This record gives sequence, structure tokens and C-alpha cells, in this order.
Amino acid sequence: MSQLNPQQLEAIKTTDRPLLVLAGAGSGKTRVITEKIAFLIKQETPATNIAALTFTNKAAREMKSRVAKLLDTQKTRGLRVSTFHSLGLDIIRKEHKILEYKSSISLFDEQDKLTLLRSLVSHQEDQFEIDKIDQYAQQISQWKNAFFTPEQASLAANGDNFADSKLYAEYVRNLKAYNAIDFDDLILLPVLLFQQSPETLEKWRNKIRYLLIDEYQDTNLTQYQLVKLLAGNLGRFTVVGDDDQSIYAWRGAQPENLTQLQKDFPSLKVIKLEQNYRSTGRILKVANHLIANNPHVFEKKLWSKLGYGEPLRVLRHKDELGEIKQIVSEIIHHKFKTGSKYQDYAILYRGNHQSRLFEKELRANNIPYFISGSTSFFAYAEIKDILAYLRLLVNPDDDAAFLRIINTPRREIGPTTLEKLGEYANQRHISLFSACNEFGLNQKLPENAIQKLQKFCQWIQSTAKKIQTHDTFVIVEQFINTIGYEAWLYENSKTPQSAERKMANVFELLEWLKKLAKNEDDSEKSLDEIIAKVMLLDVLERNEEQQASEQVSLMTLHAAKGLEFPHVFLIGFEENLIPHQNSIETNNIEEERRLAYVGITRAQQTCTFSYCSHRKRYGEIVECQPSRFLEELPIEDLEWPQKKQLDPEVIKEKGKTNLAHLKSMLS
Repeated sequence: MSQLNPQQLEAIKTTDRPLLVLAGAGSGKTRVITEKIAFLIKQETPATNIAALTFTNKAAREMKSRVAKLLDTQKTRGLRVSTFHSLGLDIIRKEHKILEYKSSISLFDEQDKLTLLRSLVSHQEDQFEIDKIDQYAQQISQWKNAFFTPEQASLAANGDNFADSKLYAEYVRNLKAYNAIDFDDLILLPVLLFQQSPETLEKWRNKIRYLLIDEYQDTNLTQYQLVKLLAGNLGRFTVVGDDDQSIYAWRGAQPENLTQLQKDFPSLKVIKLEQNYRSTGRILKVANHLIANNPHVFEKKLWSKLGYGEPLRVLRHKDELGEIKQIVSEIIHHKFKTGSKYQDYAILYRGNHQSRLFEKELRANNIPYFISGSTSFFAYAEIKDILAYLRLLVNPDDDAAFLRIINTPRREIGPTTLEKLGEYANQRHISLFSACNEFGLNQKLPENAIQKLQKFCQWIQSTAKKIQTHDTFVIVEQFINTIGYEAWLYENSKTPQSAERKMANVFELLEWLKKLAKNEDDSEKSLDEIIAKVMLLDVLERNEEQQASEQVSLMTLHAAKGLEFPHVFLIGFEENLIPHQNSIETNNIEEERRLAYVGITRAQQTCTFSYCSHRKRYGEIVECQPSRFLEELPIEDLEWPQKKQLDPEVIKEKGKTNLAHLKSMLS
């Protein structure tokens, strides 16, 4: 703690009142949270009564790792460092009886949610449009994040929204019938529970006596309610955030939650962390200049002891091909000249579509690269299949899992059979699995179809019973053999090597699940507990970064938040890209400016802006204007290479660099 600056130290030692730490980019906020956890434990707050919450598993792992270096394992036993959603899942699982759920709750991911909505809409096509499923899903998510129940949505709805609110109610009713919840429910249900059951709230307040929250500007209305309820009147919490880095309005984030704290907790103390440990002074000056154009309740100004640094460059190109070739050439030249590594460079853009041509050029120059958001392990079909089987074993009412594996491998249960089964289940408001065993199904389906369905259901039930009395993973491996999954993979894969690779993924999944099943005291988690954790990991990690090693990083500005790179290229710095056309039309320029600010503050040593005078859009060449944000930057700290004739020596040196790179490729 002797190495902390005065503001960081004050933030750590303030424990007697609610605290808001306004932490600018690169100001050491994670260190403040981890040091504060250690300080609280040393001040005899039991680790079991402390909870630190963040938004990604990656951030939670990083925090846990840092705390482990500060204290011995015995003192941190029982400490909760997790995501908001992981805490919500634990509350729901422990209080499932009060919430009127069975213990084996399924967590629906986005694909499961869309499947259910598609099924509901297909039975009411006179009221809804099947091609608007994504829109309905987004509306339901917005209602949940804004803390709107179906009843409240119905009362507030008008026109088109009224029909949507009916679909919302139907969706919630079906989820409950399947003993399932979706990602948004992980926060909404605990809040509703705490509001309706003061005894349960008091129990959890006694469990969590001190709350620390990272990235507080990213909280939505429902998450704020959860924090407020758990904190109670005493307000024993520290929240850390930065209103200038709030870039998730599209998923419900409300930077206004920072100012709301002052109204709800009048004794709130505010500490600003303004010393930046990441970037040069000039990069911070440019970033401060830009963000000053946004209105602020809390004023702050980043500064650094790392020297003033080089000017930020602005490159103009005729079109995107010229932009791509020059930036790749710049990376080759700079790496050769400075001895940097490829992992020191990041190319950041507003939309994923901007990466495609860069990939092609990087491959052509034999430059390794990493694209953020590449395929998750959980996204592979074979992983989804096995997890769907496991989900059905712990919760037979999980319709999404049932539909995925009823014919995987094939069981001669056709789409007509499933459609009629779905109609019957929908009319009865029960799950597909339950419908298979009802007498009324005889009026919908022929005897042989019902026998096939019931045979499958009986096998699921008998396997589930075996899992409760035998070694879980022995039974799991047996059922994978019984269904002939490996043979099915070989039949349906393009090559034997592909089938082999897929089966290796299945074995890797099982090994990982075995490790996940082990508790700290060597006891084993139940299968339903394991699956709930896995589904949450899947949802949370689907878009998280993988660690790039010796590769140029390509990612969106949103994905870059929380990361840092010595050399950053911000491409497509044009009107209608950054700021985005949608934001211009909806007058949401402030969030776009924050997004540009996040991009600039990722850079440690150099930052380069790039824009085109013409760009291909929807098959047509259109004229482009430089981003308005470039005009808001201090002109004395920018360098426009095209505005001055390049020195012949510089041109000669670049030629030598490219030749050397070509020779290394050939060798």
C-alpha cells in the first residue's frame, strides 16, 4: 500500500460510509478494489461477508488472482468475487422454493430464448411477424433491464407495444412452465424476491455485509435496485466507475446511476482517481479535450508522469483499400524499426464488418492476428448437443434442450410429430416432455409416434435416476456410448478428421465438467448445479476476449474497453461510422464521443486515426467526411503526414523495411 497514491489510499481506507470512486481510464481501479478487500479482511471483516461484483468472468478471475497474492488462502476462504449474474444465479438457486421453482432450474441462452419466442409467435401469426423475432427479444430484454414486469409493461404499453407486452407475458409464463430463466432474470428475479420477502432480504444482507462494485457506470436500472436493496440504509459499499467510459446504453447501462447514488445515499463520499498509469501526457490531453465536449456532473482530468509523448497522427486515404494497405505497412515498418512485437499493435473499429479486408491483407503479409469474438468453445455444435442432453437430464421441462437433441442422433421422430406435440403442449401450457405422457396426445398423434416419444422420455428418466445414485460421469459416458454419438458424428462430418476433432471436444468438455464438479472441501457438486454454472459461463464468456499472444489484435471499440496496447490504430474515423449513423439520427452523440474516448485511452505510446474520402457501402462508392470528433481535438497535438511532403530519407527507409519483411517471408 506504500506505493499507492493519496487518492487511492483514501479510497481503500474509507469504510464507514458509502463511497463512489470516480476512476479514470488507466488509473488503477482494479488495484483499489483488490487492496480494499485485503484491507477489510485485515480490519476483521470476515471474507465470507464481502462480495466484489463485476461484469465479466475475466475481470472476476483477475480480481481473485490479485487478492490471492495479497492474503493467504485461509483468510480469503468464502470471499465472493463474481459477476452480477453469478450472484443472481446463486440467490435464485438458494431461494428457488420462495420463487416457486423446482431446484433443477435451466438457464436459457439467447438462442433458446429466440427458439421459444419463434414457437410462441408461430402459434399466433395473426398478431405477430415471424421475421421480427429479434426485435421482440430485444424489447423483452429492455423491459426486464428497466425493471418492468409483464403487468407493468401491459399498463404502460400503447399501439404496437400492447401486443408485444402480451407476448412478453406469454414468454414469461412459458419460461416458468419449463422451470427455466433467461439471462435478464438473473438480476430481475432476486430484486422482485427481495422486494416481496423482507426476511429473505435480511438474510442476504447478513451474508453480504460489504459490497464492492466494479465498472459501476455499466449497471442498468435493475442492477442498481439490487445494489440498493443489498446495501440497505447503512450503505456499506464502494462502487468504482467512470461516466466517461459508459458505452453500453444499447444493453440498458445507465451512467445516471452514478448521480442517483448521491440522492439515495446523502452521506456518499466521492473520490476521484485522475492519475493515469497507462498513457503518455499527450494522449491524455487529446482524450481530455475530446470528452470535455460532453456535459459532466463530476469533472475530472486525467494526467500522467509518463512523459509528454509523440503527436497523435491522422491519416487520410482515398478508399478502404488504401487505408488497409497503409496501416499494415505502418505496422511492418514500425515493428522492424523499434523491435516491437505484433501483440503491441491493435486495430480498433466501430463495426465487426470493418475487419474483413484487414484480415485478408494481414494474411497476405504473413502477419499473425487475433480477432476478438472468435468462436467460443461453447458455440461448437457437439458441445451444445452434449450440454443439451445434460440440461434435459436435470430438468426434463427444458424445451430448448428437448428440441435440440430429440433427433440427435436420429430417432425417426419427424417435424410433423414435433409440430403437433408443440401445438398440444402449447394449448395445455406444459412442457414438451410432460406432453409426451398425457393421454390427450392420442387425439393428435398416431400410436407409433407416441411410442417413440415415450421411449425417449423413459430413457431420459431412467438415466436421470442412475445419475442420482451412481458416479455421475460414469453414467454420462455410458449414455454417450448408448446413443451412438461418436458413430453419428462420423456419419455427418465431412471428413473422419473432422469427426475425430469433434469427439475430442466432447472428451475435453467431460474432463472440464469433472474438474468443475469438485468443491473446495473435495465434495462434489450435483449435476444440476454444474450445468447451471456452465450455462452461465457460456452466456458470459461468449463474447469475452481470449488472450492474444504475438498477434496483432483486431476488435471493436466496445470490445477494447478494459484493455491497453502500446500502439493503437483507430480506423474509419468518419461521419456515419464514428459517430455511427444510428447515433446521429437518434441524437446520441455523447455516447459515441465516449466510445472514441475509450479508443484513444487504450493507447499507451502512440495513437493513429485513419479515415477515407470514399468508401464502398452496400455495393456503391460513397463520399465520406472526417469524423466531427477530429475537429474537437487540439490541433497542436495532431500530425497530418499527408499535409507535408515526406522526407526522401523516410521514404527510402520505409522501402528498406518492406524489402526486409518480404525477404523474411520468403525465407
